[in-house]
Amino acid sequence: MKACSTIEEIRGLCLSARRSGKRLGFVPTMGALHEGHLSLVRAAKANCDVVVASIFVNPTQFGPTEDLAKYPRDFERDCALLEKEGVGFLFAPSANEMYPWGSVTWVTVEGLSEKLDGKSRPGHFRGVSTVLAKLFHVIEPDAAFFGQKDAAQLAVIRRMVRDLNFPIEIVACPIVREKDGVAMSSRNAYLDAERRTRATVLYRSITRIRQLWESGENSPQSLLAAGRAEFEKEKSVRLDYLEIVDPDNLDPLERAEKGALVAVAAFVGTTRLIDNIVL
Repeated sequence: MKACSTIEEIRGLCLSARRSGKRLGFVPTMGALHEGHLSLVRAAKANCDVVVASIFVNPTQFGPTEDLAKYPRDFERDCALLEKEGVGFLFAPSANEMYPWGSVTWVTVEGLSEKLDGKSRPGHFRGVSTVLAKLFHVIEPDAAFFGQKDAAQLAVIRRMVRDLNFPIEIVACPIVREKDGVAMSSRNAYLDAERRTRATVLYRSITRIRQLWESGENSPQSLLAAGRAEFEKEKSVRLDYLEIVDPDNLDPLERAEKGALVAVAAFVGTTRLIDNIVL
């Protein structure tokens, strides 16, 4: 695996690979890798000739009171995992490399960036879309791989790629879960044993909604009430949002149909977790 920290170097490596006819698959990450990230790498490897991964804790997608400073970092471990999975190139830039002094340009996907996580975390998706636009521009992958866990992010990215005419296939990969159903997340490392157990309420709530929907209930109000009832059993977990929306525009649905996105976010202690299922 060739690791580099400058735009010039990674751009040169990717350009050379493309000129030799290689199909490039890109897996952007913020490090603190787990099995969910590695599943994206494997999907990229199965569909592309060369896998490019990035590790960059993007400061512009964190709010002023969020966990940028304490976000888990273990660069050596992450590199070993990526190399073991057969990643060809790793791009690990500094914040100054990605955002040179005086940078004032942003990419904002209007109409989507204020929904779900964007409503709870103002400015978050502006940071996400800006850094991904930069990474796509530098690496120019044929395909980019993202986890379904970040469903709202997927909707934002797909719209950005379409609107800005990036010739990139956006591939969504299934959520990887722990044995108890909790979606794998780098932020799970913040949880002690008790809070880790309480975190199962996110998956329980959306699973309950799916069970009722499969039994014939299609009223979002009834389904969401059943999901919220699961949170009533976990008083120490604070619900941020629980919604049934269109997966493309993130608008609430009047009727829960096949393909609807059931999305949830909640605070377990001070740790904010997200999850979702598609009906």
